[in-house]
Amino acid sequence: MICIITGDVKGSRRAKSANWLEGLKKLFLQFGKNPMDWEIYRGDEFQIEIKKSEDALLAAFLIKAHLRKIALDARMSIGIGDKTYKAKRISESNGTAFVNSGEAFDLLKKNKTNLVIQSSNATFNKEMNLLLRLGLSFMDNWLSQQAEFVVLAIQNSKLSQEEIGELLNINQAAVSKRRKRANFDLLLELNSTYVEKLKMLEE
Repeated sequence: MICIITGDVKGSRRAKSANWLEGLKKLFLQFGKNPMDWEIYRGDEFQIEIKKSEDALLAAFLIKAHLRKIALDARMSIGIGDKTYKAKRISESNGTAFVNSGEAFDLLKKNKTNLVIQSSNATFNKEMNLLLRLGLSFMDNWLSQQAEFVVLAIQNSKLSQEEIGELLNINQAAVSKRRKRANFDLLLELNSTYVEKLKMLEE
């Protein structure tokens, strides 16, 4: 079972591509090679394969925080399923993970939300999407400094607050404030709940 994240960058038309595109490509490189594992197309749309399904939600949080850091955002759908055809370009591959991600992405604008998840299990979808809507109530409002902290904290999960403070050139107290304002502990709880429910889905 894999996950496919399909998304687009909100606000990209108001910003110069040079200000966000290269940074996003660099971020995506941690998920694999372009264009087999990820691809950016039509200017601001993208698709990424997350090979370990338990990592998919945290990956979506990371992408969102990266864009919020530079005053942009993303609409994303996470499709859970299999991969039945592997092409040289991810946009030409296929499987239920791709179908689920595509169907969910088509509903994003209609439902006026920025992050959804879809599997073959309706109960899992309903419960997780309710939690995601609640989580988006603060994620959609991350300010640049809060989002910057989230990016560093996700990418450096073993670092202490003091060590993150050194990277940000701020003291430990300021790091603690950013963590609290970003609701980072709640974000981790949301991810843990996703992983737990995913295990039940796989059983």
